[in-house]
Amino acid sequence: MTFEDLKLTRQFLNAIEEAGYQHPTEIQEKAIPRILAGQDLVGIAQTGTGKTAAYILPLLQILKFHQGPEPRCLILVPTKELVLQVDKTFEELSKYTDIKRIALYGGIGPKTQIEALIAGVDVIIATPGRFLEIYAKREIAPKKFKHVVIDECDRMMDMGFWPQLREIQEKIPQKKQQLLFSATFPEKVERIADNFLLFPQRIEVSPQSTPAESISQYLYEVPNFRAKLDLLLHFLKNDEQFNRVMVFVRSKEHATGIAKFLEGQGLGEIRMLHSNKGQNARINAIDDFKGGDVRVLVSTDVSSRGIDVVEVSHVINFNIPTHYEDYVHRIGRTGRAFKTGTAISFMDFSEEYHIGKIQKLIKQTIERIPMPEVIKIHETPFDEFQDQMREIDRQKKLENPDYKGAFHEKKQRFDVKKKVDKKGKPKRRKR
Repeated sequence: MTFEDLKLTRQFLNAIEEAGYQHPTEIQEKAIPRILAGQDLVGIAQTGTGKTAAYILPLLQILKFHQGPEPRCLILVPTKELVLQVDKTFEELSKYTDIKRIALYGGIGPKTQIEALIAGVDVIIATPGRFLEIYAKREIAPKKFKHVVIDECDRMMDMGFWPQLREIQEKIPQKKQQLLFSATFPEKVERIADNFLLFPQRIEVSPQSTPAESISQYLYEVPNFRAKLDLLLHFLKNDEQFNRVMVFVRSKEHATGIAKFLEGQGLGEIRMLHSNKGQNARINAIDDFKGGDVRVLVSTDVSSRGIDVVEVSHVINFNIPTHYEDYVHRIGRTGRAFKTGTAISFMDFSEEYHIGKIQKLIKQTIERIPMPEVIKIHETPFDEFQDQMREIDRQKKLENPDYKGAFHEKKQRFDVKKKVDKKGKPKRRKR
């Protein structure tokens, strides 16, 4: 199938060609005709399969041209990075129209955004929080909204946006076309669909929560943080094969520490992304990574859904994510647009529980690779070992609420030992 077969007009076909799109993806083939027909839709597809263009193209064709000051379309996404990503795609595909849009997100003052709204826009691309903030200032007139998109629904629910989504739903017209898109469809997302959509069409172009087939996945059993650092450095020294790498970590402290360590190893410029980074610094880091000026980007999950870079050779999970859908989104940064990619995960013994849950979610077994012999394994420091044991205790409590913890079990064994003799028989109480 071609984009011409999807009944898109010439102005959009020209923009598609200039943006480098060659053939529609499966989600685009199935979603575009239904959206053009005015249907409510739930679209489920892996990351990197073109979900954003799947709703932007038909909405552009429906909107046609700029009409007056009041917005007609609202697109809600969970993070600033995704607002900017959707905004960029919108810019590429609408270049031959006069349709006006505004990106609303936090981290900067709302004054400039409000001025653009007053001048008149057709489309608002926003995080829920910033949308409600500006709405409270009476600077958004929602009465002409005819189309509402909620993108990355699963992430919205994980980040606690449900109350804000309900509040927004109450403020916009009931009669509208609503579109939900997500890479996964857990029960929480189904709740949004049931509350917001009336008899929606559901499109699922691949099994839920499965990574793209173009991504090779590998797992290394690594005992501790120092061994993970040594293994990461071992890979990154191979700059020919590991030519554009995203390293995902659990916390901003890890991101800062690992980035500083790598900067001292002569690997070139290293950038990092986390929530404490200023908006301009985050945008510049992403742009430099996309442009090839930066080979290694160390990030928390803030960017697991906010970067669309076709040439990412490897994704490395320095820590295993505890929100299991994030694994799908992390590794979806590679293998995009029909390219091949590699995802490598480092797992210590306290993370094996999470790997089991992830394999169950993606319905695949991740191939385990032996540690390279050149990596010297040092003993795990006592504090780190204690943290690993506490994590295992937490996992056991999740599986069994009656579990009291390793310390409690050890104390029980000690108490029993005090009450029996060497042969295991109960000691007689002294009178």
